[in-house]
Amino acid sequence: MLFTGRLTANAEVKAVKGDKQVINFTVAINQKWKNKAGEKKEKTAFIDCAYWRNSGIAEYLTKGAVVEISGWMEAQGYQSKSDGIKARLACTCDTIKLFSLTAKSEPSPVRKGKKAATAGAGPDEDDMPF
Repeated sequence: MLFTGRLTANAEVKAVKGDKQVINFTVAINQKWKNKAGEKKEKTAFIDCAYWRNSGIAEYLTKGAVVEISGWMEAQGYQSKSDGIKARLACTCDTIKLFSLTAKSEPSPVRKGKKAATAGAGPDEDDMPF
């Protein structure tokens, strides 16, 4: 699954089982449309993400940053204290591509040389600053 959105807060790095680390963060994805009456409508989905590969990328995953995520998506149920059973979307990320905003407020890839900054498996990983 591939999606693009903004981080709702700075990423958190947690140590798990010895020397392994996981980066946890939440991405907000907005959908905008007009209804039949021409009124603008918008809704937002929040996706909790976990990234297990390179904890060095965490310093770049800051609130408001635009990211493109690919990975395994699933719905996870949980018990809310006040509202009963609820569900949330969760993604175990394979790759993270970082973006910045241009003057026109359109996402554009953060560049190092001629390659987009991407974390994850693949040939570009050696060119990454993290």
